[in-house]
Amino acid sequence: MDGTREKTAESADCKAGESAKTFWELSRKILLASVGAAAVAEEEITSFMGRMIERGEMAENDARRLMREVLERREKILRERREAAERKDQTPAVSPADLADLQAKVAELTRQIEALKAAQGKGE
Repeated sequence: MDGTREKTAESADCKAGESAKTFWELSRKILLASVGAAAVAEEEITSFMGRMIERGEMAENDARRLMREVLERREKILRERREAAERKDQTPAVSPADLADLQAKVAELTRQIEALKAAQGKGE
């Protein structure tokens, strides 16, 4: 019977050794999978952050371009208003004497036209 016990003990030791080896291999695989998952997660996060930075930079560039366009339009409007004001200032103002002189000339021309019409009507 001693031989059976020895075989059983050896078998138990062998099974324990195999269990320890299997446990070690399983633990090693779990550890490697964890490291791999962390590496994949890091790559994904880096990629995601890169895309977000690109989009942010694009949005920043779009905002800068829009701001530049708005400022250019504002400058153009201000320049046009300044030029219009300068033209207005350069236009001589009509004095009351000038206005009276023009009214007298229009009245004289109106009399001449009426006289020509009357003379033309008598000649027919």
